[in-house]
Amino acid sequence: MDLSLVIPLYNEEESLPDLLAWIKKVMDANSYSYEVLLIDDGSSDGSWDQIEKLRKENASVKGVRFRRNYGKSAALHVGFGLAQGDVVITMDADLQDSPEEIPELRRMILEDGFDLVSGWKKKRYDPLSKTIPTKLFNWATRKMSGIHLHDFNCGLKAYRLDVVQSIEVYGEMHRYIPMIAKKAGFVKIGEKEVQHRERQYGVTKFGLERFVNGFLDLLSISFVSRFGKQPMHIFGLLGTLIFAGGFLAAAYIGIEKLYFLNQHIKARLVTDNPWFYIALTFMMLGTLLFLAGFLGELISRNSPDRNTYQLKEKLGFDSSYDDHIA
Repeated sequence: MDLSLVIPLYNEEESLPDLLAWIKKVMDANSYSYEVLLIDDGSSDGSWDQIEKLRKENASVKGVRFRRNYGKSAALHVGFGLAQGDVVITMDADLQDSPEEIPELRRMILEDGFDLVSGWKKKRYDPLSKTIPTKLFNWATRKMSGIHLHDFNCGLKAYRLDVVQSIEVYGEMHRYIPMIAKKAGFVKIGEKEVQHRERQYGVTKFGLERFVNGFLDLLSISFVSRFGKQPMHIFGLLGTLIFAGGFLAAAYIGIEKLYFLNQHIKARLVTDNPWFYIALTFMMLGTLLFLAGFLGELISRNSPDRNTYQLKEKLGFDSSYDDHIA
């Protein structure tokens, strides 16, 4: 199969017929063999009814329905597990991503040898309240990841099949898939300027809280990328340094007390010295950090990484596809 299109959606019943008609037009024009995986993330409107209708009209359409809203990362995780095409394309269902970009994205993967190609919506039709924070987040992500992309959060991306089979998208980490792919060893990451279209139906499903969550996710994935498998390297090091600082301070206070006693110099009690309690606190904090690193090391070595989502229905898949869902 040439292409798998993974499309997460939430309450997009109005846009689905237009989107699938546009996709079919592009696929037929290029004679691609393809599948469209529509992942309904617990929609409360008629999105699933539309998916059932579209499946009857086009056998390439397949659907997965969550029992509740889990978020875009969960939808991508399940879609990646089900994808069978040589090249996997992700895009949003709100018609703001153009299917006309698909042939060039596919060419960049197959001919230019990229592992992942991310879209760049250079010209956006969004208010300043959205574009300015987005630019700041993209700048921060470039600096922290070393990946020179302009638009990490663009939903229109292309991947080799082995990339999506090798990465795990969890929590709200869909914004940072290039970082996850780089961590997994896929370092040839490219970028293509793509068209951004104005939303035609409904309203955006993301509020201002996504900017706060995005910043926290960036810190989280940066930490996990460096220390997720070896937490002792950070917690153990910090704990040792802090404990050593407290121990040396306490030793100095004790030696000073012994010196004064040996010289018959009147000295105050050690417990009257505020630095003694500061040193003691440092030793306690160091011990706790060291133990946190030790416990984290045990957990990381004995707990399998796994996401489980409750699916309500599947459409267009045979029973063998159950093995792909984690």
